[in-house]
Amino acid sequence: MQIILMHSRFTQAKSVTLTTKHVLFSVFAFFFLIMLCSAMMAALTLRLASGDVPLLREFVPVATVSDPSVKDKYLKENLAALAIKVGEMQAQLMRLDALGERVQGLAGVKPEEFNFKEAPARGGMEMSSRGPAKELNMSEFQQLLDGMEKDVEHRSDFMNVVETKLMGLKVQAKMLPTIQPVNVTYSASSFGWRLDPFTGRSAFHEGIDFPAPTGTPIVAAAGGVVIAAEFHPQFGNMLEIDHGGDIMTRYAHTSRIYVKVGDIVKRGQHVADIGSTGRSTGSHLHFEVHLKGVPQNPNKFLQAGASQATLAELSKK
Repeated sequence: MQIILMHSRFTQAKSVTLTTKHVLFSVFAFFFLIMLCSAMMAALTLRLASGDVPLLREFVPVATVSDPSVKDKYLKENLAALAIKVGEMQAQLMRLDALGERVQGLAGVKPEEFNFKEAPARGGMEMSSRGPAKELNMSEFQQLLDGMEKDVEHRSDFMNVVETKLMGLKVQAKMLPTIQPVNVTYSASSFGWRLDPFTGRSAFHEGIDFPAPTGTPIVAAAGGVVIAAEFHPQFGNMLEIDHGGDIMTRYAHTSRIYVKVGDIVKRGQHVADIGSTGRSTGSHLHFEVHLKGVPQNPNKFLQAGASQATLAELSKK
């Protein structure tokens, strides 16, 4: 190969002849220069990665760093990050345990049946059909912690929903007329058809009658709002309490009423005294329960309350 060189300073054109040896030497020099630049870039990258450049250090494994102090620093930084993550998870677990204990109490589960403060028992074979156990590397361990953190958050959200639901059910149960309004052992007249004590004809009795001396305390069968506290021609001194959910209770023939319309009464609160006012043959309490304006048998509610009280007593033993 011949190359002709021309320039204004040259008196005549010059030519250079390139042989095969010249071409091979040029190619060899070119590749040698590339390899030299690559080696210099690699050395520079390792130098920076062993320093304080986290971005480069992430791309360079710790095993490639020969300085033991750098390895120790790398491991300490990772352990510190994992310790922070474990501390956050421990705090979340403590909050989840407290939430679980509250839900446990609302659900009526005995503490000894499900103790949140004790780790559940676990076990299994060391060798399984899928082979022996394997050690986790740092990346797998980090992924495991991240997955556990998400699971704890999901379970905490679920427990909050359950707690809210159980709290609502507990409040709703307190609004049901399930406790007997007067402390007597029997009723003189039950719910349903009977002979009217004044006319002797068959008539439907919309409540139950509890006989007791005048002045015997009457308590609210459930919490609610007083919607009537007045004299009625048939019921005498009459008290009505709205318990929400279209449930209302009526207390009739009382001698005295201690609450007024609009008052909020608690479950078991003393609201009136037994008497014999209105259409009555003697001192007693006429007690009614209405659901959506329809009279219901009060015994259904009172018996349910007695069953709950019995279960509560048994659970304490």
